[in-house]
Amino acid sequence: MSTTHSSTTYGTVTKTFHWLTALFILTVIPLGAIANRLPYETNEQLAFKAQLFSFHKTLGLLVFAVALARIIWALTQTKPAGLHPDRKAETMLAELVHWLLYISLVAVPLTGWIHHAATEGFAPHLLPMGQDLPFVPNDESVAKLFAGLHWVWSKIMVGAILLHIAGALKHHFIDKDATLRRMWFGTSDAGTDGSHQGNLAAPIAALVIYAAATGAGAAAGLYTAKSDIVQADLAEVSSEWTVTTGEIGLTITQFNSPVSGAFEEWTSAITFDENATGVLGNVETTISIGSLKIGSVTNDALGSDFFNAANFPTAVFAGEITADGDNYIADGTLTIKDISAPISLPFSLTLDGDTAEMAGSVVIDRRTFQIGQSMSDESNLAFAVTVDIALTATR
Repeated sequence: MSTTHSSTTYGTVTKTFHWLTALFILTVIPLGAIANRLPYETNEQLAFKAQLFSFHKTLGLLVFAVALARIIWALTQTKPAGLHPDRKAETMLAELVHWLLYISLVAVPLTGWIHHAATEGFAPHLLPMGQDLPFVPNDESVAKLFAGLHWVWSKIMVGAILLHIAGALKHHFIDKDATLRRMWFGTSDAGTDGSHQGNLAAPIAALVIYAAATGAGAAAGLYTAKSDIVQADLAEVSSEWTVTTGEIGLTITQFNSPVSGAFEEWTSAITFDENATGVLGNVETTISIGSLKIGSVTNDALGSDFFNAANFPTAVFAGEITADGDNYIADGTLTIKDISAPISLPFSLTLDGDTAEMAGSVVIDRRTFQIGQSMSDESNLAFAVTVDIALTATR
C-alpha cells in the first residue's frame, strides 16, 4: 500500500488526511450547534457551555491545520482519473462539491479563529499558543464581521458535506463502483489509468457560490453589530475643568482570565484648586451604561442580571477631592442600578499650568451593586472588578 497516489487509487497519506478531516468535521459541527443552543443562566450551565465552545474552537483550529497540510500534500500528487468521465454533469457536480469543501476547510475555521482573536472573554481555545492573532485588532466590528462570515460559510460547508456523503453512498450502493473503496485503506485499483483532468469551471462556480452567500449575509445585516440597548443621552456639563481626552476602563476576570473593556460615553464636572486647604474640589461623573464595550460578553454585561442597562441607563459617581501626600483621593458615592455605596478612588495628578493629567484605579465588588447575581461564586466570574480611569483636562 503506497503512501503516494497511483493512476487508479489514492495513497495512504491522502486517505489518512481525508478520514482525519472527516472525524474532526463530524465532531466540531455538532459541538458548535449544541453549545450555541445551551442555556447559561447558572454557574454550572455557563461553565458547561464555555467548555463545549472551547472544544469546538480547539477542534476548528485542528481542522484548519490538517486542511493546510492536506492541500500542501495534494499539490505534490497527481490525482487519479475519475471512474465515469463520460458522465459530464455528474463529474462537474462532484468537482464543484470538492472545491466547496476545499475552500470551506480553510475559510470556515479561519473566520472562526479571527472572530475569537478579535474579541475578549468566554471560552478560550485549549491549544498551547496565544489567543490573539497578529494584525487582528481587538475590535467589536471586526469580531462581528468574521462571526457573520463564519456562520454563513459554515452553512456552505454543511451543504457540501451532505452532498459529498450522498455522492459517496450513491456510488457505493447504486453504481456499485470503487469510488468509496479507493479512498479506504487497503488496495483498490479500480478505475481507468491516467491522471485526473480538471478544469476551471468548478473552482469558478465554487467562488461564485461563496460570493453570492456572502452578499446575502451582508444584505441580511449579519456582519454589523446590533444591540437592543439604547444609550443614555447625556447632557452637556458646565465645568471649571473640561475633559479633553480620557477613558473609564473595566476589567473583569472570567474563567480565571482577564477581560477588559471601557465605557465610551461619559461626562465629568470637575472643580479643583491645588492651592486650597482641606477639600480641594469636587467631581461628578455620569456614565452611559449602554456605551460599555467589553468583548464577547458585552451583551450579557448589559443584560438584566448584570448592569440592566435598559432599566438603569446611567451610573453616577459624586465625590470630594482631598490630598493624600503626593497623590489625591476622590471620596464619594457610586450609584449603579439605584444602589449607592461609598467609594474611595486614589489617583495621581500631574499639573502643567492649566492642563491636568490624572490616573486612578479602584477595585469594586460586583455584589455590592447586585451585578451578576446568578454567578453566585467565583468559579466563572470573579467578584472583584477593576475600574481604571485616565483623563486629561484643561482649566
